Amino acid sequence: MIDRTPHARTVRSARRAAIALWIAVAVSLLAWPLAGYSPLLCVLAALPLLAPLRGLVAGQRHTYAWATMFAVAYLVFALTELLANPGARWVAGASLVLVFAWFCSMIAFLRVSRAPRE
Repeated sequence: MIDRTPHARTVRSARRAAIALWIAVAVSLLAWPLAGYSPLLCVLAALPLLAPLRGLVAGQRHTYAWATMFAVAYLVFALTELLANPGARWVAGASLVLVFAWFCSMIAFLRVSRAPRE
């Protein structure tokens, strides 16, 4: 039976947003060859993103908690490339926005999915 309460819908929406943004981040990493990076390097950079996928899909709060810290490395990479590599600024900017949105969506999921206080 599917829980149709407003709270359950909010949790489901937050989880779906996080998963959709995870996909967008993976695709943005695979777009880095357009900025002159090696396709193999881009695939290798995207592979660690598979680590939290199972827990994200299952809605495990613990995975969402550690995946926020996991996203920080991608934020740092995108910000560094945005500032240091003029040829990759457009890809870095897009990646930075997507990774930040993914980070925020995971925080939102954690906030709305916590147990209600009595």
